[in-house]
Amino acid sequence: MDNKRSKKTVRQLALDILMKIEQNQAYSNLLINQELQKSGLDERDKGLLTTLVYGTVQRQNTLDYYIAPFLKKGLKKKDEWVRVLLRMSVFQFLYMDRVPDHAIINESVTIAKTKGHLGLGGLVNGVLRSIQREGVASIEDVKDDGLRLSLQFSTPQWMIEKWSSQYGELTAARMAEANLSPAPVTARVNTLKGSIEDAIAALAAEGIQASKGELSEDSIVIEKGYLPASESYKKGWLTIQDESSMLVARALAPKPGERVLDACAAPGGKTTHLAEQMKDNGTIYALDLHPHKIRLIQEQAQRLGLNCIKAEALDARKAKEKFESRFFDRILLDVPCSGYGVIRKKPDMKWTKNESDAERLTFIQKEIVQSVVPLLKDGGTLVYSTCTIDQSENQEMANWILEEFAELGYDSSFNEKMPQSVSSYITEGKAQLQILPHYFNSDGFFIAAFKKIPKQTAGGETDA
Repeated sequence: MDNKRSKKTVRQLALDILMKIEQNQAYSNLLINQELQKSGLDERDKGLLTTLVYGTVQRQNTLDYYIAPFLKKGLKKKDEWVRVLLRMSVFQFLYMDRVPDHAIINESVTIAKTKGHLGLGGLVNGVLRSIQREGVASIEDVKDDGLRLSLQFSTPQWMIEKWSSQYGELTAARMAEANLSPAPVTARVNTLKGSIEDAIAALAAEGIQASKGELSEDSIVIEKGYLPASESYKKGWLTIQDESSMLVARALAPKPGERVLDACAAPGGKTTHLAEQMKDNGTIYALDLHPHKIRLIQEQAQRLGLNCIKAEALDARKAKEKFESRFFDRILLDVPCSGYGVIRKKPDMKWTKNESDAERLTFIQKEIVQSVVPLLKDGGTLVYSTCTIDQSENQEMANWILEEFAELGYDSSFNEKMPQSVSSYITEGKAQLQILPHYFNSDGFFIAAFKKIPKQTAGGETDA
């Protein structure tokens, strides 16, 4: 490890990551994982780094609201990193009880002096001591309902208002609140290599505590330890995946020997789950727009010991140019979406998304659907899924699919494929499931399943 790098404290590393997020709109989860793998930090410091970064990003607008009265002169553009440092410091004041205030102030001032100059150190010292002495403004005093909820749950006001219009204010608040809590680390057991019990025992032998998941039948929850560094993970026993996401492959329910299309496959979590369900027997054509993401799918398949996946860089909107009509037994469309269901894991998206994203994405989603529906065999199954909670991308898209394609109907076996725990969230009379983030402590996810109805010939016989 670089000597200069090794001398950095956890808070200096956290500030570095926060600045990359701020300046480059980099993904917090990817940056944290990269840092955890190369930093050499012990388990305690890894936990602190993760909490500092996620917590500061999650509560960004609330922290800015608290800081603003004490930073009256503003900052020069080149010194905007000081605002990020203050956010991280105030987050520790307000949300981390075990860290003494004097320790927060002292290290923050040291960072300011080291990264900037004595004047900035004095500024940081003055702001933090004023906050320590006077306290922060009360959010309850904010008169505007939308702004008050936005600050209370650290979510953009437009987002709160949009969710309120779709689900009601109470549900919007519950979703926003759920997004502030740490996401559990869950993993899918590769049942081609062993059982859930075998996987839990293997992890325990490596000092990693895990228990059986609650939502998906092949899931476990990691309670202690860093899974990616384990031999069990490296040997392909496990795939890190959210429990809601695991239900997608279950909805498609591919069988050994079938031809399956995963039209938007990267990074390959659902692709490999399909392959495991098929006992690695058959063919899965896994497409993604970007070649570097195809490599991710291939690496996952290799680690898990799966050979039935054919990964190729191809825009799903051009799939009908490559494959023959009625070529696939089953098709998965886990389409590009606004991602509002995974905010807990990618809190930075709250501050980079805008209201027009969903409208732009529904146009792309429709193009993908139009391209692949002709590729489905009569009697075949198509699953449309997203990791968002936006109704224009979910329920409205499912309704559009049925209106646009007379040959498609809802999959009548959908309820049987889903676990009993989600039955009350399946739309009555429709094979649609919307999971919201506060339901099961999992990602927000939408799944709709369709069957292609065999055409009737003039004589009344099925043309299959």
